Amino acid sequence: MDFMKSSITDLPVPAAGRTLGLLELLLVNPRGLTPQECVDRLDISRSTLFELLQTLKVLGYVDQTRARARYRPGPRLLAWRGTGMSNSQELLSAFFQEASTPPIDETLALAVSSPPHILILAQRESSHRVRTAFDPDKPIFPENTAAGSILTPAPSETVRSMGVHLKVGAESLELAIPICEDGHTPSAALLLSAPKYRHTLEEMLGHVEAMRQMAARLSYRLGAPVYAPYQGPALSKIEPTTPLEKDEVKSFLQGPWVASLACIRPDGAPHVIPVWHEWDGGNFHVAAWSGSKWADYLVEDPRVSLTVDEPWPPHRRVMAHGSAQLLAEDDIPHGVSALLDRLSQRFLGQPLNTELAARPWRAFAIRIDKVQGWRGLRSE
Repeated sequence: MDFMKSSITDLPVPAAGRTLGLLELLLVNPRGLTPQECVDRLDISRSTLFELLQTLKVLGYVDQTRARARYRPGPRLLAWRGTGMSNSQELLSAFFQEASTPPIDETLALAVSSPPHILILAQRESSHRVRTAFDPDKPIFPENTAAGSILTPAPSETVRSMGVHLKVGAESLELAIPICEDGHTPSAALLLSAPKYRHTLEEMLGHVEAMRQMAARLSYRLGAPVYAPYQGPALSKIEPTTPLEKDEVKSFLQGPWVASLACIRPDGAPHVIPVWHEWDGGNFHVAAWSGSKWADYLVEDPRVSLTVDEPWPPHRRVMAHGSAQLLAEDDIPHGVSALLDRLSQRFLGQPLNTELAARPWRAFAIRIDKVQGWRGLRSE
């Protein structure tokens, strides 16, 4: 594309022409441009160029991975080019929140499809001296990364059924999980990459659940009503009810599913409230800030039930019954504040904000008498 210097000064608003010209120039040069290359192509001074670049960086239309690096399209500009993300700035912001607490200290990246390539929009590099690092200035061919198997229009049957892909490279292991803006169709991918010598395949696969929770939270931030990759209406199957094994119950209860807690009000009426929860294999732990009526109800009548469920295939759910016990600070490892941090990291992907953390909190242990889990729905 040619940018005619003589045409910009003739426009009614030359500044608008320079801005749009710069954006178009970046769009057709995804590997980035130096400031001098921009000056050579546009009717613009270096001082005006740098003011524009800085403004566009703040807005998310321009990106620069490090000082003196090339300027390249930012996430909001990439959305114009059809990366499949309608709100990529929100995704980028959410990714960096998630990347602050990765499942392991290895490189975590955010990838999108820009046919015929895969682009790395952002990454959080491992702190290890020997680590994987992606070059955002270099597009990747889909077959060279696990994200390509996730973002292809025709994923393999294994990827569709598992919702994950583990790629074994010559020197690295990559684990990719889909992010779905509509809840079903991958629009981006989380990519966990590590040197091959440092982890076994089993160790990498052991982080699938944590990665899936992160991808689900990112999908919800983009507006997804569910998180069920590749499980569109035509693909969703309602299976007959089958019980969950003990280890399956434990795995499910580590997911980002809020519990519905049912307790009894002083007048005898039932009261149901959604709560964050932590399961240790025998008890649930929940927390309520000062003024929560349901916490008073538990103190007066400790009988309680909890239900945790997912409203889409495979329709797993767990029901538990027991009694609530108000905990003292010393009854909780590292105190109530540590419990709140764990819950917030799990359900929000970030620490609890300072204002909420400063409130008085009460924590309860739900001593479980009976817990059952199922998947599927009744066929009759």
